[in-house]
Amino acid sequence: MKLEIYADVLCPWCYIGKRRLAAALAQHADRDSLEIVWRGYELAPEAGRTPGPTAAEAMAGWFGEQAPARIAQIQSLGAAEGLELNLRLSRPVSTFDAHRLSKLAADRDRADRMMELLLHAYHTEGLNVADPRVLRRLGGEAGLDGDETRAVLAGDDYADQVRADRRRAAEHGVTGVPSLVIDGRPPVSGIQPIADLLRLL
Repeated sequence: MKLEIYADVLCPWCYIGKRRLAAALAQHADRDSLEIVWRGYELAPEAGRTPGPTAAEAMAGWFGEQAPARIAQIQSLGAAEGLELNLRLSRPVSTFDAHRLSKLAADRDRADRMMELLLHAYHTEGLNVADPRVLRRLGGEAGLDGDETRAVLAGDDYADQVRADRRRAAEHGVTGVPSLVIDGRPPVSGIQPIADLLRLL
Protein backbone atom coordinates (compact mmCIF):
# COMPACT_ATOMS: atom_id res chain seq x y z
CA MET A 1 0.00 0.00 0.00
CA LYS A 2 1.26 3.46 -0.91
CA LEU A 3 0.57 6.25 1.56
CA GLU A 4 1.23 9.77 0.28
CA ILE A 5 1.31 12.49 2.94
CA TYR A 6 0.77 16.04 1.68
CA ALA A 7 2.13 18.47 4.24
CA ASP A 8 3.89 21.79 4.75
CA VAL A 9 6.37 22.81 7.42
CA LEU A 10 4.33 25.95 8.19
CA CYS A 11 1.23 23.97 9.17
CA PRO A 12 0.80 23.18 12.90
CA TRP A 13 -1.95 20.71 12.01
CA CYS A 14 0.63 18.80 9.95
CA TYR A 15 2.82 18.39 13.03
CA ILE A 16 -0.16 17.17 15.07
CA GLY A 17 -1.20 14.89 12.21
CA LYS A 18 2.32 13.49 11.89
CA ARG A 19 2.33 12.46 15.56
CA ARG A 20 -1.09 10.86 15.31
CA LEU A 21 -0.16 9.03 12.12
CA ALA A 22 3.03 7.73 13.74
CA ALA A 23 0.95 6.35 16.61
CA ALA A 24 -1.44 4.68 14.16
CA LEU A 25 1.42 3.21 12.14
CA ALA A 26 3.00 1.82 15.31
CA GLN A 27 -0.16 -0.22 15.85
CA HIS A 28 -0.56 -1.28 12.22
CA ALA A 29 0.00 -4.99 11.79
CA ASP A 30 1.40 -4.61 8.25
CA ARG A 31 3.58 -1.56 8.84
CA ASP A 32 6.46 -2.94 6.77
CA SER A 33 4.23 -3.32 3.72
CA LEU A 34 3.49 0.42 3.60
CA GLU A 35 5.35 2.70 1.23
CA ILE A 36 5.24 6.16 2.79
CA VAL A 37 5.91 9.18 0.58
CA TRP A 38 6.05 12.75 1.88
CA ARG A 39 4.69 15.25 -0.66
CA GLY A 40 5.43 18.95 -0.49
CA TYR A 41 2.49 21.35 -0.39
CA GLU A 42 3.51 24.99 -0.04
CA LEU A 43 0.98 26.99 1.93
CA ALA A 44 2.72 30.27 1.15
CA PRO A 45 4.49 29.85 -2.21
CA GLU A 46 4.73 33.63 -2.56
CA ALA A 47 6.58 34.03 0.74
CA GLY A 48 10.24 35.03 0.81
CA ARG A 49 13.15 33.89 2.94
CA THR A 50 12.93 36.80 5.37
CA PRO A 51 10.53 36.20 8.29
CA GLY A 52 7.71 38.67 8.73
CA PRO A 53 4.78 38.66 11.18
CA THR A 54 4.33 35.67 13.47
CA ALA A 55 1.85 32.91 12.75
CA ALA A 56 -0.31 34.23 15.60
CA GLU A 57 -0.32 37.72 14.07
CA ALA A 58 -1.26 36.28 10.68
CA MET A 59 -4.12 34.33 12.28
CA ALA A 60 -5.36 37.52 13.94
CA GLY A 61 -5.69 38.98 10.45
CA TRP A 62 -7.56 35.93 9.19
CA PHE A 63 -9.84 35.20 12.12
CA GLY A 64 -10.13 38.49 14.02
CA GLU A 65 -11.60 38.05 17.49
CA GLN A 66 -11.70 34.27 17.06
CA ALA A 67 -7.93 34.05 16.66
CA PRO A 68 -6.99 33.64 20.37
CA ALA A 69 -9.43 30.71 20.74
CA ARG A 70 -8.10 29.05 17.58
CA ILE A 71 -4.50 29.50 18.71
CA ALA A 72 -5.35 28.03 22.12
CA GLN A 73 -7.09 25.07 20.46
CA ILE A 74 -4.09 24.31 18.24
CA GLN A 75 -1.69 24.56 21.18
CA SER A 76 -3.90 22.35 23.34
CA LEU A 77 -4.22 19.66 20.67
CA GLY A 78 -0.48 19.84 20.09
CA ALA A 79 0.24 19.49 23.80
CA ALA A 80 -1.94 16.36 23.87
CA GLU A 81 0.49 14.85 21.33
CA GLY A 82 3.54 16.02 23.29
CA LEU A 83 4.21 19.03 21.05
CA GLU A 84 5.05 22.60 21.99
CA LEU A 85 3.55 24.79 19.25
CA ASN A 86 4.76 28.36 19.60
CA LEU A 87 2.53 30.26 17.19
CA ARG A 88 3.67 33.56 18.71
CA LEU A 89 7.28 32.65 17.86
CA SER A 90 7.06 30.96 14.46
CA ARG A 91 7.19 33.29 11.45
CA PRO A 92 5.99 32.05 8.02
CA VAL A 93 8.56 31.98 5.22
CA SER A 94 9.06 30.14 1.93
CA THR A 95 9.28 26.38 2.44
CA PHE A 96 10.45 25.58 -1.09
CA ASP A 97 14.05 24.83 -0.05
CA ALA A 98 12.84 22.91 3.01
CA HIS A 99 10.82 20.67 0.69
CA ARG A 100 13.85 20.26 -1.59
CA LEU A 101 15.88 19.18 1.42
CA SER A 102 13.15 16.69 2.31
CA LYS A 103 13.45 15.20 -1.18
CA LEU A 104 17.18 14.68 -0.66
CA ALA A 105 16.42 13.10 2.70
CA ALA A 106 13.87 10.79 1.07
CA ASP A 107 16.55 9.58 -1.34
CA ARG A 108 18.67 8.72 1.72
CA ASP A 109 15.80 7.00 3.62
CA ARG A 110 15.63 9.86 6.12
CA ALA A 111 12.43 11.64 5.03
CA ASP A 112 10.50 11.09 8.25
CA ARG A 113 13.39 12.26 10.42
CA MET A 114 13.90 15.30 8.21
CA MET A 115 10.24 16.31 8.42
CA GLU A 116 10.29 15.90 12.20
CA LEU A 117 13.31 18.16 12.51
CA LEU A 118 11.86 20.79 10.17
CA LEU A 119 8.52 20.86 11.98
CA HIS A 120 10.18 21.07 15.39
CA ALA A 121 12.56 23.81 14.26
CA TYR A 122 9.73 25.96 12.93
CA HIS A 123 6.90 25.33 15.40
CA THR A 124 8.82 24.83 18.63
CA GLU A 125 12.06 26.74 18.20
CA GLY A 126 10.72 29.47 15.91
CA LEU A 127 13.64 29.07 13.49
CA ASN A 128 13.73 30.42 9.94
CA VAL A 129 13.34 27.28 7.81
CA ALA A 130 14.18 29.27 4.67
CA ASP A 131 17.66 30.11 5.98
CA PRO A 132 20.28 27.88 4.28
CA ARG A 133 22.36 27.84 7.49
CA VAL A 134 19.40 26.48 9.46
CA LEU A 135 18.63 23.93 6.77
CA ARG A 136 22.24 22.75 6.62
CA ARG A 137 22.26 22.22 10.38
CA LEU A 138 18.98 20.32 10.30
CA GLY A 139 20.21 18.22 7.39
CA GLY A 140 23.22 17.26 9.47
CA GLU A 141 21.00 16.33 12.41
CA ALA A 142 18.98 14.14 10.04
CA GLY A 143 22.15 12.30 9.06
CA LEU A 144 22.63 13.83 5.61
CA ASP A 145 26.08 14.42 4.18
CA GLY A 146 27.09 18.02 4.77
CA ASP A 147 28.69 18.61 1.38
CA GLU A 148 25.74 17.07 -0.43
CA THR A 149 23.25 19.16 1.55
CA ARG A 150 25.24 22.32 0.87
CA ALA A 151 25.36 21.55 -2.87
CA VAL A 152 21.62 20.89 -3.06
CA LEU A 153 20.73 24.11 -1.24
CA ALA A 154 23.15 26.15 -3.37
CA GLY A 155 21.64 24.86 -6.62
CA ASP A 156 18.21 23.81 -7.86
CA ASP A 157 18.29 20.04 -7.29
CA TYR A 158 14.87 18.56 -6.50
CA ALA A 159 13.07 21.78 -7.51
CA ASP A 160 11.26 19.92 -10.28
CA GLN A 161 10.12 17.27 -7.79
CA VAL A 162 8.65 19.88 -5.46
CA ARG A 163 6.79 21.50 -8.36
CA ALA A 164 5.62 18.05 -9.45
CA ASP A 165 4.16 17.52 -5.97
CA ARG A 166 2.16 20.73 -6.44
CA ARG A 167 0.74 19.44 -9.74
CA ARG A 168 0.08 16.00 -8.27
CA ALA A 169 -1.83 17.58 -5.38
CA ALA A 170 -4.09 19.38 -7.85
CA GLU A 171 -4.64 16.18 -9.84
CA HIS A 172 -5.62 14.27 -6.68
CA GLY A 173 -7.92 17.04 -5.46
CA VAL A 174 -5.78 17.97 -2.46
CA THR A 175 -6.81 21.45 -1.31
CA GLY A 176 -5.37 21.55 2.22
CA VAL A 177 -2.94 19.86 4.55
CA PRO A 178 -2.36 17.46 6.09
CA SER A 179 -3.97 15.23 3.47
CA LEU A 180 -3.48 11.51 2.94
CA VAL A 181 -3.77 9.75 -0.41
CA ILE A 182 -3.86 5.97 -0.12
CA ASP A 183 -3.17 3.99 -3.29
CA GLY A 184 -4.36 6.87 -5.45
CA ARG A 185 -7.79 7.12 -3.83
CA PRO A 186 -9.41 10.53 -3.11
CA PRO A 187 -7.60 12.49 -0.38
CA VAL A 188 -8.70 12.33 3.23
CA SER A 189 -7.80 14.49 6.22
CA GLY A 190 -4.62 13.56 8.05
CA ILE A 191 -5.77 15.21 11.28
CA GLN A 192 -8.15 12.45 12.36
CA PRO A 193 -8.05 10.68 15.74
CA ILE A 194 -5.52 7.84 15.95
CA ALA A 195 -8.21 5.13 16.02
CA ASP A 196 -9.76 6.53 12.83
CA LEU A 197 -6.39 6.70 11.09
CA LEU A 198 -5.71 3.10 12.04
CA ARG A 199 -9.08 1.99 10.64
CA LEU A 200 -8.36 3.96 7.48
CA LEU A 201 -5.02 2.24 7.01
